[in-house]
Amino acid sequence: MGDVPPSVRRYLATGAVDLRQAEAYTRRLAGSHYESFLVAGWFMPRDLRQPFCNIYAYCRIADDLGDEAHGDAALKLLDWWEGELEALYVGRPDHPVFLALQETNARFGIPIEPYRDLLRAFRQDQTKKRYTDRSELLDYCRCSANPVGRLVLHLGGEVAPEMLRMSDATCTALQLANFWQDVGRDHAIGRVYLPTSDMARHGVEEADIAGRRFTPAFAELLREECAWASGLFDEGAPLTGAVARPLRLPVALFTAAGREVLKAIARQGYDVLSSRPVVPKSRKARLLLEHWWGALWRR
Repeated sequence: MGDVPPSVRRYLATGAVDLRQAEAYTRRLAGSHYESFLVAGWFMPRDLRQPFCNIYAYCRIADDLGDEAHGDAALKLLDWWEGELEALYVGRPDHPVFLALQETNARFGIPIEPYRDLLRAFRQDQTKKRYTDRSELLDYCRCSANPVGRLVLHLGGEVAPEMLRMSDATCTALQLANFWQDVGRDHAIGRVYLPTSDMARHGVEEADIAGRRFTPAFAELLREECAWASGLFDEGAPLTGAVARPLRLPVALFTAAGREVLKAIARQGYDVLSSRPVVPKSRKARLLLEHWWGALWRR
């Protein structure tokens, strides 16, 4: 693979490793990133943390291959990663991440589909930059976000259809919240996730986003999109109480983090073009404390 950005070159050649070294590799990769999703994962029961790191490492590398490279280079890298995935499922893992995942998949009975769906979404990012309506965007989220929740539920053995439905609603809401937070940043790399039909209905043009022109029409558009995401969080909210106790705190934190992003957007009057809304570190720490203490109290 010729044109490989330095930021992802480190993923390609890792050398022969054993299971202990492979698991150390996924832990190091997880420890090198700070994300709300990952922080929530550290509240998994101790025996689930290594499997969580293994799954996270797969998702993180796949995401980086799609985002750090571009066009044909990204597609070739994603094809290579899918080849490594297929080797895992025929019992010939080579890359450290897949060596670590072999034990995880065997223990929890994880099928190939959620892993593969993520790659479909990252490939789509290379070719599809605009979404006509909400149904198109939901179809994208089905592959880009929902598989992550399904993988986590497998760790807890929570794969009943109703559990998966609530998880899908929560993960789609998280994805949408991140889209609305990053409207300006996404446009800078050529992507617009706001449905064009919604934009047209509110009289918002892409030129407004390109010029970072915040208007009352844009505020109403984003208010409506945030309400859509909030409704999906409500739809998935019963999942926190429905999953087995070991997963309740992580699931609650995933949801709380997404809702805080929507609140941060609202605090800025839905102006995500002038500056990117962020959740203050003090608020993140308070959320962690509140949910951790609540979990202890319930126990």
